[in-house]
Parts: sequence; structure tokens; C-alpha cells
Amino acid sequence: MHLIRVVLIGLVVLGAANAASAQQTPVDVKRLPIDLTRVTTQLRQSAATESHNALHIRYTVDVYGQAPRIELFTKQDNLTSGPVPYGAPTHREFIEHVTPMEYRAPGANIAALLAWLTQKAAKK
Repeated sequence: MHLIRVVLIGLVVLGAANAASAQQTPVDVKRLPIDLTRVTTQLRQSAATESHNALHIRYTVDVYGQAPRIELFTKQDNLTSGPVPYGAPTHREFIEHVTPMEYRAPGANIAALLAWLTQKAAKK
């Protein structure tokens, strides 16, 4: 549970830093939806150890808590007769994905070109 909190704190700090660099106005920390005093006290209470061995640094953090329940299928999922959300890509979708825009022009109609050339040759 502590590790999840630490990760969430890191994400909030990074998000605030990115938002601050993208905006001209500074971020008001008091308006963030977290309680910084609670976070700091819980970080102090976490059982973290640190050991140094030359250049090898090892951090150990004990995490106690219950993992959230993972629901693979919800009540909204109709597995018996519902439509498939999305299947494999079609040939056209694959070609559009891997072919650059410059090379997506349709192929030349060689039969029409040969017919035009024979018409021109017949007129002479």
C-alpha cells in the first residue's frame, strides 16, 4: 500500500512539474487533491531500508496491504452473444498503417494506357 502511495506521489509531482513547465503560471500545491502532511507522515512510517556495498545500492521497502480486486469480466460484458469489440485489422487497415502517405496512390491502369497508345498509333 505504501509503494502505491509513493508511486502516486511521484506521478502527481511529475505531472505538476510537467504542467508547470508547460504553463506560465505556477502550480498552487494547496489546490491539489492530496493531503501533503498525511503523505509525508505515511512516508516516514514506511519500513524502508537502505544498504550500500561499493557502487551497488539496494533499497528494500515492505508493502502491506490488500491488492485491488481485478475484474476481467463485468456485468456489461456480453460474452455469449455480444459483438466483438474489435478483431484483427483488415488488409486495407494494415496497408494504410504500414505504407507512407506518399506511396498510397492507386496503381496505374496499364490497359487504358495501352488502349490510348494503340489509338494514337492507329490515327497516324
